[in-house]
Formats: sequence, C-alpha cells, structure tokens
Amino acid sequence: MRDTCSMKTVAVFGGTGLLGRECVYQALKQNYSVIVLARDPSKMLVPQGSGGAAADSPLQDPRLKIIKGDVTDPAAVDRVFEESDDISGVIVALGGKTKLVGPTMLTDGTRNIVNSMLKKTVKRIAVVTSIGTGDSEKQAPLHFKALMYTVMRSIFADKNNQEKLFTDPKGPGHNLEYTIIRPGGLGNSKPTGVINVIDGQAGSIQRADVASFCLGAIGDANFPYIRKTPCISSIGGTGWRKEPEKGFDDIKTAD
Repeated sequence: MRDTCSMKTVAVFGGTGLLGRECVYQALKQNYSVIVLARDPSKMLVPQGSGGAAADSPLQDPRLKIIKGDVTDPAAVDRVFEESDDISGVIVALGGKTKLVGPTMLTDGTRNIVNSMLKKTVKRIAVVTSIGTGDSEKQAPLHFKALMYTVMRSIFADKNNQEKLFTDPKGPGHNLEYTIIRPGGLGNSKPTGVINVIDGQAGSIQRADVASFCLGAIGDANFPYIRKTPCISSIGGTGWRKEPEKGFDDIKTAD
C-alpha cells in the first residue's frame, strides 16, 4: 500500500507560470486542495502539457484558492498559510525575467516562504531551480554554460542563493524536509512518464514530468531525495522512471 504523507492541501508559489500551472493542475487531479499566491490571478490557466484541449483556458476548481499578492511581501505569504490549517506540502516554482521581477526575487520570496512554514510547522517543500546551480554546474550542456556565465549570470546568482537557504547548515530552511529539483531543458508537451535522476550531463524534460516529481517530493512519505538536490531529465542518465500508470509511486528503479 502506498505510504504517503497525510496531505490535504498544497501551497504553490509561482503557480501561474508554465511549470506552476502543471503543479496546480496535477495536484487538483490528485484530489488535493491547492492555494496559489499570484500577482495576477487572471494568469491561472490550464497547462499546455497535461491540459489537452482545455490548455490555456482559465483554470477553475472549487478546491483551488487564489490569493492576490507578491511573494516578496512577507504579509502576503503569511496569508497563504493562514488560509488553511492543513497545508502539508509546498511547491516553489518561481521564475521570471530579472528585469521584471528583480535580481533577488527568488531568494527573498523563498525566504519568506520558509519563514511562514516555520511559523506554521509545515515541513515538506519542493523547490525547482535549474541544472547548473550549486554542484551541478558541470552537468549543464556547454551551450547552456555559456548563457549561465553571461546573460543569465544574475538569475543564476539568485538561484544559487535561493538553494543556500536550505543547503547551508545555517540557512533558515536547512532543517525542513526539502527537495531541491534541478531539471534539464524544459518543454511544454505532454508528460512522457519518464523521470531520470542523473549524474551526468542533463538532457531535456517536460514541465509536466517535473510537476509529477514535485508532487512526489511533497506527497510521498518515503521519497528518497529528501534533503537532496536531484538533477532530473527524461533524456540521458539512469535512475528513476515513472511508468505510464497512475500515481508517482509507480516509479521503479531503472537498473
């Protein structure tokens, strides 16, 4: 029998982005209630990958609560956790161009989330960063490294500081049950059901598959990557595969 965390409600930050929509949509499909903090609630749409013919239409569900606000505002983040007493898992899928969101939005916003979690004793959190952050720098493809060191230098500085909130022993989120997820190149197509945790150079992966991994990270009581920083890809590498059956726990070891 599946051994899962006792979860009723998921909080998603960055829920109106391309990855965040997948996380919200799939959580609802798994019968979770979902709370989203959004600067513009009108951008809460059905995702392109999992949404089928309904893709890009407004996402509406009686179990979906959208709170208007900015993740860099501590009071707004607190409102998310005040909305429900049974938030057991948090997904952070923040993104955006630095010139629009600021050079420290990821770090500042995630710190606010961690602080609110600590106040409410919420433990589980999945944080999506990127291949190339932290000790995965060598796993980034050569062309991507060129971007990391030039036009994307500022965003990677923010992503690295965001991760340190958890990986640094003195970081405020170090004692949380975190998983830092570093995906390869992201796509918007249908989920493949293949999720490899890799040690070598990263390939590509659909956002729908990343969302499935995120939900496993916060919903599986025995998730094997708690307090780890897995790089995931659907192309290349070996590790874990999600078979085309219902539920994240249908993942088996590949070898």
